[in-house]
Amino acid sequence: VIGAAVAGLFGVLIGIPALRLKGDYLAIITLGFGEIIRVVLLNIDSVLGFKLTNGAAGLQGIPKTTTFVNAWLMVGLTCFLIHTFMKSRHGRAVLSIRENEIAAESCGINITYYKTLAFSLSAAFAGAAGALFALNYSTIAANKFDFNASILILVFVVFGGLGNMLGSVIAAALLTALPEALRSFADY
Repeated sequence: VIGAAVAGLFGVLIGIPALRLKGDYLAIITLGFGEIIRVVLLNIDSVLGFKLTNGAAGLQGIPKTTTFVNAWLMVGLTCFLIHTFMKSRHGRAVLSIRENEIAAESCGINITYYKTLAFSLSAAFAGAAGALFALNYSTIAANKFDFNASILILVFVVFGGLGNMLGSVIAAALLTALPEALRSFADY
């Protein structure tokens, strides 16, 4: 819950200045912010003068409390919450902004509010997923969340279909399992 709340707050802080950007430029600024945060977390210990993130070694000794069942329950809960949000009045407003921003604004939809809401909600879900990740591996290091990891998540969404939640979940499962299934063929 704390990871989701902190990430949601950062989503608001990044979402407000990024409102003027669209499409590729919005993706570039979010990827850039992710890289900035990664570099800051790697180097913050030398600036502060004490151990906060352990630099490249990362935070260690996190209790391993996440199980496979917990992770699946959280995935199901997340999909349910996103689905119900998208079927609500607020979700339809977000969809109308995605389809035609000018038409949505002319219908009286507060573009700034709903874009910031979507940005912060997606960041909160990512923060909850990061907390599950840390509680599964009992360590978390900034180098696990590099540019390649961000691109991989973007590939999941594009491969599954933009705006298609079920397709994105299936694409993420397939593209995560496929390298593991093909690992024995690496020598060939």
